[in-house]
Amino acid sequence: MATLFFDCETFSEVPIANGTHAYAEGAKIILASYAWDDEPAVCVDMTDGSTTLDDLQDLMDKAAVVVIHNSAFDRTILRNVGVNLPVEKVHDTMVQALSHSLPGALDKLCTVLHVPTNLAKDKDGKRLIFLFCKPQAANRKLRICDRTTHPADWEAFKSYARMDIEAMREVYKRLPKWNYAGPATNSRRDELELWHIDQRINDRGVAVDRELATAALRAVERLQARLAYEASELTEGHVGTTTQRDRVIAYLADYLGYPVEDLKGASVERILGDLGLSDEVRELLLNRQQAAATSPAKYRALLKGASKDGRLRGTLQFCGASRTGRFGGRVFQPQNLPRPVVKGWAVEEGIAAMKNNTEDLLFNNVMDLITSAIRGCIVAPAGKKLVIADLSNIEGRMLAWLAGETWKLEAFAAFDKGVGHDLYKITAASILHKKPEDITKDERQVSGKVPELACGYQGALGAFKTMGALYGVDLPDNTVLGIVKAWRGAHPNTVKLWYGLENACRDAVHSPGVVKRVGKLAIQRDGVWLRIRLPSGRYLCYPGIECDDAGKLSYLGVNQYTRKWERLRTYGGKLVENVTQAASRDVLCHGMKLAEESGYPVVLHVHDELLCEVPDSPDYNVARLSAIMSTNPPWAEGLPLAAAGFETYRYRKED
Repeated sequence: MATLFFDCETFSEVPIANGTHAYAEGAKIILASYAWDDEPAVCVDMTDGSTTLDDLQDLMDKAAVVVIHNSAFDRTILRNVGVNLPVEKVHDTMVQALSHSLPGALDKLCTVLHVPTNLAKDKDGKRLIFLFCKPQAANRKLRICDRTTHPADWEAFKSYARMDIEAMREVYKRLPKWNYAGPATNSRRDELELWHIDQRINDRGVAVDRELATAALRAVERLQARLAYEASELTEGHVGTTTQRDRVIAYLADYLGYPVEDLKGASVERILGDLGLSDEVRELLLNRQQAAATSPAKYRALLKGASKDGRLRGTLQFCGASRTGRFGGRVFQPQNLPRPVVKGWAVEEGIAAMKNNTEDLLFNNVMDLITSAIRGCIVAPAGKKLVIADLSNIEGRMLAWLAGETWKLEAFAAFDKGVGHDLYKITAASILHKKPEDITKDERQVSGKVPELACGYQGALGAFKTMGALYGVDLPDNTVLGIVKAWRGAHPNTVKLWYGLENACRDAVHSPGVVKRVGKLAIQRDGVWLRIRLPSGRYLCYPGIECDDAGKLSYLGVNQYTRKWERLRTYGGKLVENVTQAASRDVLCHGMKLAEESGYPVVLHVHDELLCEVPDSPDYNVARLSAIMSTNPPWAEGLPLAAAGFETYRYRKED
């Protein structure tokens, strides 16, 4: 089978930051680089007429497998210029890397995998990309650089493109294949098929209401102008606008008589808690909160990223959360949508008001409306509707199933049948030694919901305090520790799983090649890798695994704060969190696959929620989608699953 390694360099007036699909609509291929199997890399100039798009199509047709790094980009570019490359032919080394908890960027992969430096990305490559792949600054005489304006740099660019192929081919040879083996093998076909579904979802995209996004940004402009005027009035000219961070800090420090370090949300809330604040300062701070909201950026990203047909594409990254394999968000980050403050019908009313430029007549806090309406930009096109369903407490159910917490599984199953109490009441009852029906609303919150969300992954005082702050629960430390102890006492098998998994991982590190088993999980060390086999057959991967003299486990990964590849510590609760979230992801993906097969095309998914765009007919309904998503995968016998949702023409957060 002939394997083609392929990459293309492109030019577009549209910034790549707008998203691949918007970029691709105006892009042209300027260089195409490729290599067959182990043959030398070739770079052809697509601007001199010697190679045509038909020639590129011939390459794709002849190849049995086409290896590309970040194929979503190249495949979209090729499709937009008329070259067909079926996704079933593609082996994506970036996705392969992410599925094994490795960095996605090719240059970082070369470093991590110790690809020889002569094959690593040329450091001059970024300069050449900026020179040839985008227009130059508007104040420069020469806006477009090419082979005629910079012949020497053009030859260097071609050399850089060939080097990319050589680097990608070497990375391809060195990457593990436990979770993603590509189209050339039958191994791990389920993950490969899932990636194909993911690519179809990204290519399909979701319809968006650009009129709403435009209206929301108009509302932002009006709001910011009003807030700037009010800031000047409230401070007698000392602050010209609430977005002037340093001036606001200086004004507050002068008023309060003590230093103000920042204007982050928590800091502003603390100051607002001062009952002695003047009305003017309180209003200034409230206005600052409105002005500092990030929602407008999402509206801008949506408008810039939408394709000409009114659909937003490329919003999901397969294995974007590389540790667990959960999906990441792209373009306008659908996985990170703000929780709405304005509820239900009021959002619909507010959307109409923004479109009519009258939102300030109906809402005192316009930014709350703007933030709450962002989901409403996702709509169903004419003749269609959105059927939306969400897996119910999938992480809580999965943790109980993995740990063998039988009483909890029975409680979930009873609740799903309508004959039992909800889990938070049952948890509170077990902690307070009361009957579930006697649990009050406050007890459900304090001794049920907060400990359930805080304690499952070995969380104690700090986790409880953090989670409690989100739900308005503030208790003395000794009370919290008592609740944590009671929760652990009610969940002996969960506690056993924390320590059992950590001990098994530690033992595996010291016994390479020997499989250690903990419940439904299998752990094994392979060279520098630690692998945890999930019930689905997929592996969680921990590269560079080590166990120090004190028995502390660590591995190499991307630090979520520094974004650098470095050594990270882990422990039993964190390992259980990884495993639980990963297995929950596998349940969602099973439901996604069944939904696609059942005629419910997925246009977006957010955490554990599927959005399907279907004909506006009673034959397509939320009861059917919920049943599909609640169907157990073959590997998850005994796991109680439930889903619920709604049907709509405009996406919203269900109350």
